[in-house]
Parts: sequence; structure tokens; C-alpha cells
Amino acid sequence: MKSLKFALLGAIALAATPFSVQAEPTAEVLHYWTSGGEAKALKALQKTFKDRGGKWVDAPVAGGGGDAQAAVLRSRVLAGDPPAAVQIKGPNIKEWAEAGALGDLSAVAKAQNWDGVLPQAIKDIVKYDGKYVAVPVNVHRVDWIWANPKVLAKVGAKVPTTWAEFNETADKLKAAGIVPLAHGGQPWQDATVFETVVLGIGGIDFYRKALVELDEEALGSDTMVKVFDQMRKMRGYVDPDFPGRDWNLATGMVMRGEAAMQIMGDWAKGEFAAAGKKPGVDYICASTPSDGGYLLNSDSFAMFNVKGDDKAKGQALLAELILSEDFQETFNLYKGSVPARTGVKRDNFDSCALKSMDDMEAAAKSNKLLGSVAHEIAQAGAIRGAFTDVATAHFNSDMSSEEATKKLVEAIKLAQ
Repeated sequence: MKSLKFALLGAIALAATPFSVQAEPTAEVLHYWTSGGEAKALKALQKTFKDRGGKWVDAPVAGGGGDAQAAVLRSRVLAGDPPAAVQIKGPNIKEWAEAGALGDLSAVAKAQNWDGVLPQAIKDIVKYDGKYVAVPVNVHRVDWIWANPKVLAKVGAKVPTTWAEFNETADKLKAAGIVPLAHGGQPWQDATVFETVVLGIGGIDFYRKALVELDEEALGSDTMVKVFDQMRKMRGYVDPDFPGRDWNLATGMVMRGEAAMQIMGDWAKGEFAAAGKKPGVDYICASTPSDGGYLLNSDSFAMFNVKGDDKAKGQALLAELILSEDFQETFNLYKGSVPARTGVKRDNFDSCALKSMDDMEAAAKSNKLLGSVAHEIAQAGAIRGAFTDVATAHFNSDMSSEEATKKLVEAIKLAQ
């Protein structure tokens, strides 16, 4: 991204224009929410925007979890014709801001008191150089255990609250011929489990030092060896057919009683909901063991420098609507996530969402709200890839914990 900075600056200079109150608010929205609840959620935003007098130009790019969209965005910016609003996550926002591509949302942020309603961890994602350059849409919690209570009851167990309990429960399940952990053998899924183990075994400060600050001493520590020791145990709790399995198929195993638990973000809740399952009855949601930690994955819309008063006005309206209480409720009920802001009406959210909201608020107050590495919030690009590569290489081989720790230090050094 940085290698494009000078080329982008020239193109961006052609596109920039001050905000104006004249003209019809217009926004071309580039996104990759093209199916299921995601598309339904986005249509709710589109309708609200149109109801407020805006002209919405939809620019969907399907596939690749955003990779295809990223290529389209880069070519559009280089051509001096960026979309008004683009769905972007985590450090990618700051990279575009560093390139001078993003507009300033300070006026809308001040009017809506974003500083007062957004947790610090969210503000860190959408601010650059003290200014808001993007607006957060939602929060997905990553560190969840989804469990089948009937399966756990077969061995007299409840959802574990410590990793020692997790191992004890998993051993009982395995002895009874039950798959303890439903898992899909894909790198990002391995990395998802890995970061929850880092959080639980190492603790809040260790997670921050190792996975966020990339402290070499923490990365190569005995604590990291213990993390890989736990990952080796986790490998023994999955079934032989896990390689290549999609995450939703693993969720289905828990739903059907073929496995007891799954570690996955709260998008898994959508699978239970689609099958008519009820939280607290047909399945249980509980945080993975940690000292009050919370790993977040958050979607945002960045506002790019654009030409035209209509587009500038459209950006301001879009940003205002996205973080309004009404839309935050509507969107996140469709999406299965929780609001990025505080103060949203809670009546229509289910018990898992309410727990997520309460835990996020508590974690924010105690400085235990952390960005996910596996889902491109705390790290992006090569750094995220280094963590993922080592975690999945260890999980899928007989590599020792000591060797994995050494390889992790080396991989992070090379990626920096």
C-alpha cells in the first residue's frame, strides 16, 4: 500500500473537494456484502439513505472476503475516480489515510458525539491523526464458544470457564466417543482458535504485547510455548475429517449434536438462527476462557476524497445515518452482530447479543477490549499472515511448541 502513496496523491488531488450543503446527497457505495443477512442489512441502510433524500449508487463486488473489492478500489483511486464510501476493515483504513485518500468526518463526528459513544478500541480503528476518516458499522465478537447443552450433559459437563476445564471436559467427551471440538481446517480458522488461546493462556497484557505490539520477548517467551502446548491439545480434540471444512459446516456439527463445541465468531449465531434454534435452549454461547477479555472484529465504511458537492453531501448523510441509534439497531439485528456505539435500544436483541454488549462495555471500561489478529483488526497484511502461517503449520503437523515459538519470532521479524 505505501508503495502506491505518491501515485495516489496525484490522483487524490484531482478528486478532493470541500463539503457543501447544496445538491442532492449522492453516494456510490463499494462493498462486498452480497448475500444473506449481509445483503439484507445493507439494503436497510440503502432504504434509510433514500428516505432522507439521498441517491444511492450500489457498487457490489462479490467474493474473496474483500480481496476482489480491494483490487477494484485501488484501480479506481489511481484513476482519480474513487467511490464515495467503501467497506474497509482495521489497519487498511489507516493505510489509505496515510496515502491521503480519505476525507475528514470531524464535523459529523462532533455533531453526533462520536467521541462519547464509541469505545476507545473502535475509535483507534476509525481515526487517523486525530480525525475520523471512517464510520464503524458493527462489532462481531470473535472469542465465543458455541456449545450443544444436550451433548455436554451426556458427560455431566457445562461450558468450560477455564482452559483446564476445557481440557477436562474435552477428554471426557472424547472418551465417550463424542467429538469435543468442531473445527474447520482452514488457516483463518486455525488463527481464530490460536488468538483465543493466546488471550486465555497469556492474559490481556500478554496478548497486547505479543499480538498487537509484536514484542519480541513476549513472542518468544515460555508463555507462548504454553499457548502452543494448548493448541496441540486442541488438535487432539477435533475429528479426522476437519481439513478444508468450512466454518458453517462445523457449526452444523454442533447443531446436530455431532460435536459438543465450536470456537468461532458470532456470525455462527446466524446458522443457529436460520435453523430456528434458540439461544439458552438449543445452544449456549459463552466467551472462551479469559480474564474478561473481548476480541473484536469490526466493519467500517471509509469516506474517500471525492469530486462534487452532491457526493460530499452524500458522505456526510451516510456517516450520520450509519452511527445513528435507529440504524445501528436495525443493521445489527439483520447482521447478527452488535452495535459499534453505546446507547442503542436493546429490547430486540437476543441473549447472546446482550451478553456481547455487556461484555464489550465492561471490557472497554477495564481496557480489555482488543482487536482480532485473525480477522484483520489488530494486524493486517504480512503480519497477520505470519501469525496465521505459523499457527496453522503447528496445528497441522507434529511441530513442537518450542519450535513453533521460534518460528513465530522469525516469521514476525521477516514480515515487519
